[in-house]
Order: sequence, then structure tokens, then C-alpha cells
Amino acid sequence: MNETNGTMATPGSDIFSLLHAAHTLEDRVDAALAGVGLSMPKFSVISELVRAGRPLSLGDLATRLSCVKSNMTQLVDRLEADGLVNRVDDPSDRRAVKAAVTDAGKEKQAAGAAEIDRLNEAFTAALRAEDRAAMERLLTALK
Repeated sequence: MNETNGTMATPGSDIFSLLHAAHTLEDRVDAALAGVGLSMPKFSVISELVRAGRPLSLGDLATRLSCVKSNMTQLVDRLEADGLVNRVDDPSDRRAVKAAVTDAGKEKQAAGAAEIDRLNEAFTAALRAEDRAAMERLLTALK
């Protein structure tokens, strides 16, 4: 029996509860980023470019963000249309191009990061110390 609601636990219910919680957090992150005009994929790309501090090839971005190159090409197309990145020639290989974050992209990334920080602070403030410790143990166990 589940002690919290008196129902029988189903096999794998802990996993599904964790997945549900992850989806809920993902929805909150999506909403926070949407407030500054970004999606999670766009935020991830411009954050990676800001973190790198230099233009990166689309293949390198795809590898760093664990996605396929064709998806990265489409995502960079959209970011370029939004004025958040530019494609630049690779000085060491004239056949290749790299993505470079623009000043507008840096501003948008900073705004997105501020929203994520606020969301994280609110989430952390809602947890008791013992709940934070339990969450850290859970996340460590999942690695």
C-alpha cells in the first residue's frame, strides 16, 4: 500500500512519478524561457556559444548538446533568422562554417539565464533542507 494515498503501488511507479516531476519542471522552464522569447533548444545553443566564448562548428554544437547535426542546422537557421547567431567562415577550413552568438543573442541568453536562476531559487526555497539532501542523493543515484 502507498502510505500517502492508500492505493497499491504499481511496478515502476517511482520511475513514473519521477518522470512526471521532470515533465512538470520542464514545463516550468519552457514557460520561463518563453517569457523572454526563447525555447529550451534555442537557449541551450546560445548558452553553449556564450560558455565557449568563441564560434563553434555546427557539428561541435551538436556533439556538445547531444543532438544530430541536421537538427542543429535547422536550429541555427532559426536562431540566425531571430538575429541571435551568425554563421561565420572557419578560418582554418574554408569549406566549414561556425555559429557565433551575436550581441542580441548574448542579451537574450542573459535574460533566459536570469529567468532560470529565478525559477531555481523559487524551487530551492520551496524545499526543506532534508528534501534538498534527499534530492541530491536521488540525483547522484541516477548518474
